[in-house]
Amino acid sequence: MYTLGINAAFHDPAACLVKDGVVLAAAEEERFTRIKHGKRPIPFSAYELPFHAIDYCLKAGGIELRQVDHVAYSFDPFITLGGRRDATVTLPLEPSAQPPSGEWESPWEPLFLSYIVNAPRHLADGVPHHLRARFRGATPEGPYRWHFVPHHLAHAASAFLPSPFSRAAVMTLDGRGERATTSYWSGAGHRVAPLGTVDMPHSLGLLYEQLTRHLGFLHSSDEYKVMALASYGKPVYLDEFHDVVRYEGEGRYRIQPVEWEERFGAPRVPGGPIEQRHYDLARSLQVVLEYTVLRLAQWLHETTKLPDLCLAGGVALNCVMNARLRDLSPFANMWVQPAAGDAGTALGAALWIDGRMRDFPEARSYVMEDVLLGPSYDDETIDAFLRRAKLRYRRLSDVAEETAALLADGLIVGWFQDRMEWGPRALGARSILASPLTPDMQERMNGLKDREDFRPVAPVVPEESAGDWFVKGGRSPFMLFVFDVLPDRAHRIPAVRHVDGTARVQTVTRDRQPRYYDLLRAFERRTGVPVLINTSFNTRSEPIVCTPRDAVEAFYTAPLDALVIGSFLLEKGR
Repeated sequence: MYTLGINAAFHDPAACLVKDGVVLAAAEEERFTRIKHGKRPIPFSAYELPFHAIDYCLKAGGIELRQVDHVAYSFDPFITLGGRRDATVTLPLEPSAQPPSGEWESPWEPLFLSYIVNAPRHLADGVPHHLRARFRGATPEGPYRWHFVPHHLAHAASAFLPSPFSRAAVMTLDGRGERATTSYWSGAGHRVAPLGTVDMPHSLGLLYEQLTRHLGFLHSSDEYKVMALASYGKPVYLDEFHDVVRYEGEGRYRIQPVEWEERFGAPRVPGGPIEQRHYDLARSLQVVLEYTVLRLAQWLHETTKLPDLCLAGGVALNCVMNARLRDLSPFANMWVQPAAGDAGTALGAALWIDGRMRDFPEARSYVMEDVLLGPSYDDETIDAFLRRAKLRYRRLSDVAEETAALLADGLIVGWFQDRMEWGPRALGARSILASPLTPDMQERMNGLKDREDFRPVAPVVPEESAGDWFVKGGRSPFMLFVFDVLPDRAHRIPAVRHVDGTARVQTVTRDRQPRYYDLLRAFERRTGVPVLINTSFNTRSEPIVCTPRDAVEAFYTAPLDALVIGSFLLEKGR
C-alpha cells in the first residue's frame, strides 16, 4: 500500500512517500524550484502544491500518482469550518482592506481555506506540463483516497511514529495549525492519543516570529538567527516577557498582546546595525521560551508517567531549548523529528494514514535512523554532467584521504554525496566542510556564505568520539541539540565553539555514512582532531543544493576552494 503525504498549507511545502509503513522518499519543494522555503506563508500561496517533490517521491518509489492508494494532506480545513462539508465562505474583494473577522482570524482566511479544500482538484489538474508523465490518469476523485489530516496530529505522528520509542509522550509546538498552536499526546505502537491543546491566539511560535520581525529578520524563516543572537545578550527584559507569556498550569499558557514598538522601542531596520538591546531582547524571550516549555514538559511527564519524549513543530528546531529540556526535564530520553517544521507534517500525515488504513499494526516497520531520503546521483551521472559542462576535474583514488588532506591544509570544501537530506540541516550529504582548528575559520565560513558574523558554525564528530570533545556528548545524528565544548578541548576546535561555550553537534556512524565517517577519521590521522565544521551547502537566500548542477553553480559562485562530488574533485586556484 502506497501513501503520499503532502504539506502545502503554510510554508516549507514537501512530500513523502510511504509503502506499508516504510518511508521510501521525502523532500522539500524548495530543493527543486530553488525558492527558499518553497513559498512565503501567505494565504494566497495555499494553492501551491509541491509538485516537484511529489514527482521525485513517485519516481523514487517507481510508481505513478494513479498507483498511490492514499493521499494525506497535513491540514484539515473543515475543523476551521466547523466540521461542515457543505460550508460556504465569503471573500471580500479587497481582503487586506478589511479588519480581522474575529479574535485572530485573518480576512484572508476564507481564500486560504478554499484553496485547501480544492487541493484534490489541483493535484490532478494543476501539475506543471513538464511533470505530467507521472500524474497522468489521476482525477479529483482519485483513484486514490484523499485524507485531510489535522495539522498537529500530523506533527505528532511525525514525532512519534518514526521515533525509536514504542511508547512515549509527544509534544508539538509551532505557530498555528487549524486552531491549535501546542498539543500533547500519548504515543503507543502506531497510535497517538490526544491529551490536550493550546489554541490560537496563544502561540509561542507566533510570539517568536513577532520578535524575529521586530529584530529586522524575515519571520517564518530567520528564527534560528534570533536563537543565535540570544547568546550575545542578557535577559534584561525577563520581567516584561514573563508578563507576556503566562503559564497557567496543566499544560496551559496565555500570550498577552504585545505592542512591540511602544514596549521595546523602534524595530530594527532590516540590514541595519544590531544594538545591545536587540541582543537582550533575543536573550530574554529565549529564556522565557525555555522556562515555559520546560513547565509544559513537566506537566506532560506527570500526566503520562512515560519516560521518553518526542518533539515536533517549528519551535522544536530551537536546539538551545531542546538542550534545556534534555538536561532539566524529568524525561529520560528525547527524540526530535529532524524535519520538525511544517515540511515534516508530510511525513507525519503519510505515516498516520498508512497505519490507520492497515488497522494500526503493533509492530513498526520503520525507525528514522538517518535522513537520507532525497535524490542521489551515481558517479556515472556526475561524470557525464561534468564532461558535458566542459569542466576540469579528476577522479579521486581515495576520496576520504585526499579530501582530508585538503581540509588539513585549510581549504574549504563543498561535499556532495549520497541521497539528499530530509529537513533543514545539512548532515553530510550536501555540506560545506572545513577545519575547526583555527578561530578565523568561523569568520571565513560566514563570509563565504554572506552570513551575519554572530552566526555560529556547527561541528561533526564520530559518535563514539563525541564524549571526548563535548560535555555528555552522545548520539546526536540530526544536529538538534547543543552541547558544551569540554574546557580542555576548546582551544583545539575554536571555530565551532559559540560565544556561550556550546556547539550544535552532529554525530556520525560508519554504518550509516561510511565515506563521511572515513573522512573524519582521515582528518584525525592528520591533525589529531576527529572534528570538522559542517554547514549547509548553499549560498545566502538559496536552498541547499540538490543536483550536481546546483552544486557546481554554488561552487563557482562562492569562494569555495574545492568541490568533492561523488568520487570527483574540482579545484580553484591550485
